[in-house]
Amino acid sequence: MNHIVLYEPEIPQNTGNIMRTCMAFHADLHLIEPLGFYLDEKHLKRAGMDYRDEISIYTYANWEEFKKKNEGEFYYFTRYGHKTPDEFDYSDCNKEIYLVFGKESTGIDKHILKENLDRCIRIPMVEDARSLNLSNCVAICLYEVISQQGYLNLSKDEVIKGSDFLDQF
Repeated sequence: MNHIVLYEPEIPQNTGNIMRTCMAFHADLHLIEPLGFYLDEKHLKRAGMDYRDEISIYTYANWEEFKKKNEGEFYYFTRYGHKTPDEFDYSDCNKEIYLVFGKESTGIDKHILKENLDRCIRIPMVEDARSLNLSNCVAICLYEVISQQGYLNLSKDEVIKGSDFLDQF
């Protein structure tokens, strides 16, 4: 199972977009408090397109509670990482894989990163770019994971309008 972990997220629209991504790719969402918004906030609901009922969302009072309740392989996404997302093997679908992302303003707590240097990952980008939008980072990195897993249980055809939709034109 794949998990997205947001360490103290601050912007509801980002979390809403991430909710939608989690739903589309069968990932659970874990939120580490404090949050910069309320989970019932209208911006969160709009960005998440009401998918909240279709995904599993867990909240934790702090990092320690989260770590105590979850076991698996943890990967930390930070601008201070020296490895790229594709340097790890995520292909075993039986493993619990946790992709941890930090809050928009300051990222993941530096003490957590220092304890996990071998699992700190940076998304490569041009030198002048400090960072990407949080929801974009989640999508990029989760896609690497599901790609290595062979898109398990994901549709490769359009099912709403039909796989032959373009043949009608």
